[in-house]
Amino acid sequence: MLMNSKNLKIACALLMLTPLSAMAAQNLVIVGFGGAAQKIQNSTIFEPFSKKAGVGVVQTEYNGEMAKIKVMAETGHADWDVVQVEAPDLERGCAEGLFEKLEWPALAAGQQLIEGSQQECGSAALVWGMPLVYATDKVKTVPGSWADFWDTDKYPGKRGLRKGAMYTLEYALLADGVPAADIYKVLNTPAGVDRAFAKLDKLKPYIQWWEAGSQPMQWLASGDVVMTTTFSGRGAVAASEGLKVAPIWKGSLYSMDYWTIVKGSKNKAAANAFITYANGQAPQQAFSQAIAYGVTNKALSDKLDPVKAPWIPTSPQNMAVAMPLNIEFWVDHGEELEERLNAWLAR
Repeated sequence: MLMNSKNLKIACALLMLTPLSAMAAQNLVIVGFGGAAQKIQNSTIFEPFSKKAGVGVVQTEYNGEMAKIKVMAETGHADWDVVQVEAPDLERGCAEGLFEKLEWPALAAGQQLIEGSQQECGSAALVWGMPLVYATDKVKTVPGSWADFWDTDKYPGKRGLRKGAMYTLEYALLADGVPAADIYKVLNTPAGVDRAFAKLDKLKPYIQWWEAGSQPMQWLASGDVVMTTTFSGRGAVAASEGLKVAPIWKGSLYSMDYWTIVKGSKNKAAANAFITYANGQAPQQAFSQAIAYGVTNKALSDKLDPVKAPWIPTSPQNMAVAMPLNIEFWVDHGEELEERLNAWLAR
């Protein structure tokens, strides 16, 4: 019997909500970036989904190594099912055939999701930001810009930056006086790239490069740095635990992480069901109440925890002064700029 499109959508939605233990040959393996965010994802999303759908969930973490995913997809031996990835990796991985194409609109299950949430191979997991965070007990004057981040005379001490070209080059140009609206236009030229690295030259002796998301807050706590970039959720957790830190959002970047399904996953039905569940209001609200990351369900836009609002990138006051990461730029130029940064670091 043929189904019309409306009935097909209803059938898909019902399928996503029914127990899937008979379909899943093994546990659903979900991979994220670890830390406080994944612990909260586990309690507010992974475990409730497992109970509701009757699917076993095993979680693990990684540092964004796409090489592992590439091997799984190309060999057909996918040990991971659902993986959280950053937006540029989503774009590149989808183009290279590393991820399954997602089954929209069924995965939204009638939910209204914010713009950019529904990608060909990804469903947005959360909205994160990379603000400037400073130690309020060590910095006498509140910094107001990336120019202040670079001003080691007015603000003595080490700085923390994520080890990578992305975010770093944008902030260098902002510190050098480039208007936020022109950042990617300038960075898209050889002269603009040279300008960003020339600005980095001036700060190089003061930089501690972090790779793990836990490092920036550890360094602020120990006094190794006086200000740093960090993932907003990490900063919020540290502040809630008593660390004297505060964020500056002016000129800071925000973007989304996405749930993807590794090409060749043996648990594709359960993976689809998980993504559908994760898009729902209840798990997203529980997640946002526990940690300061932005959520993607439009129904929750006016239900953010006011205590956490200073740290949440989608808070109106933060969105007004922050800027979105230009994913297309980094997909096109990421490899060459990362190579240049590595050469610069080696000098």
